[in-house]
Amino acid sequence: MSSLTRRALLSKLAFAAAPVAEAAGDHTLVHVFLRGGADTLNLWVPYADDRYYRLRPALAIPAPGKGSDAAIRLTDRYALHPALKPLEAAYHEGRLGAVQSVGVDNTSGSHFECQDQMEHGDSMHGIPAGGGWLGRYLRLRTGAKVSPLSAVAIGTSLPESLRGAPAASVLEHLEDISLKAAGKQAEQVAGALNALYGADVSLLGERGVETLDLFRRISNLQHRADAPEHGASYPPAPFGSGLREIARLIKARLGLQIACIDLGGWDTHFFQGNSSGTQAGQIRLLAEGLAALETDLKDHRAHYTLMVTTEFGRRVYENASLGTDHGRGFTLMALGDRVKGGQVLGGWPIQADDDVNVNTPGPGGLLAETDYRQVFAEVLRGSVGLKDDEEAKVFPGMPAKHIGLM
Repeated sequence: MSSLTRRALLSKLAFAAAPVAEAAGDHTLVHVFLRGGADTLNLWVPYADDRYYRLRPALAIPAPGKGSDAAIRLTDRYALHPALKPLEAAYHEGRLGAVQSVGVDNTSGSHFECQDQMEHGDSMHGIPAGGGWLGRYLRLRTGAKVSPLSAVAIGTSLPESLRGAPAASVLEHLEDISLKAAGKQAEQVAGALNALYGADVSLLGERGVETLDLFRRISNLQHRADAPEHGASYPPAPFGSGLREIARLIKARLGLQIACIDLGGWDTHFFQGNSSGTQAGQIRLLAEGLAALETDLKDHRAHYTLMVTTEFGRRVYENASLGTDHGRGFTLMALGDRVKGGQVLGGWPIQADDDVNVNTPGPGGLLAETDYRQVFAEVLRGSVGLKDDEEAKVFPGMPAKHIGLM
């Protein structure tokens, strides 16, 4: 550590790009991305439509009341996949809501293209805005002091949605943010660096002191009893441990405004399953993870909103491999005290009846009736306070539309 120069230290810290917040952020938006094109028709089941069962003879979820593996009734039209049972109470409490038939205007069916467009907050027919949509939002907040942990991505790489943010960190565990020295050596190194930076009146010295202060605050958080609260039990998977880290940051009030986490494994072309099987396992992991975070943060529910999205949905009909191919519209869901939950918004516009590929542009399935940017913008407004005059800066060229989710 003694051979590490001051510039080398700061260059290794992506989160040292901005000063530490004096007061913690009031609210955190947690963005969960289901990568691979999730078949949300089997998450939010349109059980009242006979076409769903006719086009999916092997993959459809049984209607409510049709056995132990049946869907969980929500409304006269929609039901939850049985693996989403841990989130049923949040729906009936009015904290979980959904918007049907959301999508990008890209008809390529390409995972890369649709994810890239969505993370940049762009339209196929407009001028690229530059950077990521969350990065643009965070740049609007640079007038106040910004925490090095104002934006966090759980994983090993920065998502495109955070490109251009004034400060963003990538981590798997809070323990990643520490001085790598054992025992009292860490205190000695911190003391020496603090004296070194404290004597430097330049911007580099200021940033060094602020970074060391962040180390101290994280260290204090690591040393206190920090088990999940209220008996919350996170699933033993990277997604579960990542949500646990997000909960720790929210409870610690370190200025976290945006947290991003991915859950992959949704590209179910083969043997997708219905109430059980490959997709059901991913749905269960999603539900158990979100329910654990909900339980853990029971005393902090005024301070976060969850938004769950995917790059596109799947086709309405099953394929010959007992799976589903790339489609268009999907169901976006949001969870939190600021969500107008207990409802499934949007239409059910199947592109055609029996043969959904006839005279339809791009992949079959649900039409993208609602521009994804319109939902993203409403979630930003209702959760972290995007202002009306800022909307065009985050999503330039987006037509206005009231969704009613927040």
